[in-house]
Amino acid sequence: MMQALLRPRLGPLRSFATSACHQMKNKVPEYQKLFQEDNGLPVHLKGGAMDSLLYRVTMTICVLGTCYSVFSLVKAAFPQKNK
Repeated sequence: MMQALLRPRLGPLRSFATSACHQMKNKVPEYQKLFQEDNGLPVHLKGGAMDSLLYRVTMTICVLGTCYSVFSLVKAAFPQKNK
């Protein structure tokens, strides 16, 4: 009885792991053609509209963060005088 409890139960895990691999399609050759195509676009914009949107959102967040950091440093460098 105790040996049955201590024995690892890998049967369900093995069947799940092997079945998932057969269902996935390899999309790497499609992406290689897309990203190696010479169409004048930088690599971070070759993915389409979603890549463009993600790039713009990321750049906006970076610029706003940089501006806020500079603002905070200037505010800390020139503290307000207490009366």
